[in-house]
Amino acid sequence: MPDQYDYDLLTIGAGSGGVRASRVAAAHGARVAVAEEHRVGGTCVIRGCVPKKLLIYGAHFAEDLKDARRFGWNVPETSFHWPTLRDNVLADVDRLNAAYTTTLKNYGVEIIHERVTVTGPHSVRLASGREVTAGTILVAVGAHPVVPDFPGNEHGITSNEAFHLEAIPKRVLIAGAGYIANEFAGIFNEFGSKVTLMNRSDVILRGYDAQIRDRLVNISTGKGIDFRFNAHFEAVEKNEDETFTVRMTNHDPLTVDLVMFATGRAPNTRELGLEAAGVELDANGAVKVGPDNRSTCGSVYAIGDVTNRIQLTPIAIREGQAFADTVFGGKPTVVDYHDVPSAVFSHPPIAAVGMTEGEARNTLGTVKVYTSDFRPMKNVLAGRDERALYKMICESETGRIVGLHMIGPDAPEILQAAAVAIKARLTKDDFDATVALHPTMAEELVLMR
Repeated sequence: MPDQYDYDLLTIGAGSGGVRASRVAAAHGARVAVAEEHRVGGTCVIRGCVPKKLLIYGAHFAEDLKDARRFGWNVPETSFHWPTLRDNVLADVDRLNAAYTTTLKNYGVEIIHERVTVTGPHSVRLASGREVTAGTILVAVGAHPVVPDFPGNEHGITSNEAFHLEAIPKRVLIAGAGYIANEFAGIFNEFGSKVTLMNRSDVILRGYDAQIRDRLVNISTGKGIDFRFNAHFEAVEKNEDETFTVRMTNHDPLTVDLVMFATGRAPNTRELGLEAAGVELDANGAVKVGPDNRSTCGSVYAIGDVTNRIQLTPIAIREGQAFADTVFGGKPTVVDYHDVPSAVFSHPPIAAVGMTEGEARNTLGTVKVYTSDFRPMKNVLAGRDERALYKMICESETGRIVGLHMIGPDAPEILQAAAVAIKARLTKDDFDATVALHPTMAEELVLMR
């Protein structure tokens, strides 16, 4: 890059994608700076999947401690102390923030702890007023929770605030039906809250297989979670006793101690100044990019949730790696978005890769579907009726597996290896030819009929 610029690369945002892109670009010899107004680590590390997964681990102990008695353990009466878990989780976030910061510094990346505004194809203005230039600008600012617009919406929180609660609410209403809503529904329910999940339609987890979604609704209902479908907010009113009355369409009013919005996420492009560089956004505010992550401005690229392609941390990391290798490493790389595995860390968790049955039928016409509907050994001895469901969708003529969907204990851990096989275009016969690991839940993958 010409020396007339302060940096070869200026990355806006130090989330997982921005950190990876900056680190790799620096390893390729680029002069790199990262501008981050908050903490290094981004949504996933600071206020998303990492701390949430720790809460999910904590929530699982509620059932594990009960089940332990059936396995011969003399477990006394137990109680849950939220501040202990909360503070330990936040301490781990601090550790990760420090680790990410150290990684960038070890690669010679300068960290600018200020908000920036793009002022041109090669320039940004820091909050302090200083102008900074770069040969290439990478936008990796992520996304933020969307709060629906209705009277009293200021009384609710989002997932950002959920990690800092003073106490676990006795009654909580969660608005939404995606993975965040269902994960926090499971978390709060296991911690003892009375949970109501409110959704504008009658479908949860749109994009996942219908049988798997239905199984989660049935299990969640059995655990005590209430669902209010086809419900739109009319108002939230704060009462004198600090509780809230939620008024909604098609259902009676509900009084709760906490209202949480998990109603989607929107790209963080507002007031970023991208129009000054000729960067085009779509109707949702996402940066329009091509396969090489380049925007409509030749010197500005974008990766991660701000592009609104697939909002997953591993995708942002892959895009960051591909960007750095392409632009600074002389190794043109394009991310493959086919057969991307995903998971919902609900109770029990869901994992999926490839097409749902509906998608496969619409795309391929005829398909073969294999299932295994079983009660895990641990649940049998624990006296739990909760059943796991594995589902495999195959192309009729070749037997190639085009989709695999699971709900049950450790489903995401099991699916990761199976996703490799599906990415490799293996067939049902290949799975059948593999000897089962017995006794495991995973063996059902090679025994389905």
